[in-house]
Amino acid sequence: MRALRYLGITAAAVAWVIIIACVSINPWFVFTKNAFSDLGGPRATDPWLYNYGLIAVGALIIAFASYAVNVSSEKLEAVGASFMMVAGLFLALIGVFHEGTYPHVFVSQWFFAQMDMTSIVWGAGSIVSGRAKRGAAEVAIGVIGPAGAIAFRWPSAATLEAYGIVLIDLFVILMTFDLRDLEG
Repeated sequence: MRALRYLGITAAAVAWVIIIACVSINPWFVFTKNAFSDLGGPRATDPWLYNYGLIAVGALIIAFASYAVNVSSEKLEAVGASFMMVAGLFLALIGVFHEGTYPHVFVSQWFFAQMDMTSIVWGAGSIVSGRAKRGAAEVAIGVIGPAGAIAFRWPSAATLEAYGIVLIDLFVILMTFDLRDLEG
């Protein structure tokens, strides 16, 4: 069971592998001009790789968050992990409603918003549970994400998405340490 704590890091690694693989087979993709979702759109070579990859990563996130709910010791942690389950669903929905479909923009934006809420609420739970430094860092990630998205003029959607993904990855690493501590 304890190996499940690493599913979040696994999800992050798989996401980057999928992004890099899709960029490599789509030479027209320009990081400073496109969105990652373009890799799953009608112009892409093998868009199924990107879209099914997001669905798989979403499933890993849901499994990771389910484990976190199971081992959480504080209600705020359980709520934060529940928010992460919803975020995983929205990530999978990005693959279902790929670029060019009506709800694509909504599910894409909501994935990032859900992860910001996850970080803030889980971090608050970490603070209440006595992991104040790590909890403060988790809350900060959840605040810095949208603040940075608004404060800067990003050259492309992909650069903004990469910023958000890196913050999510940092949060998942911190959360993995939290789960280790909660397991005892």
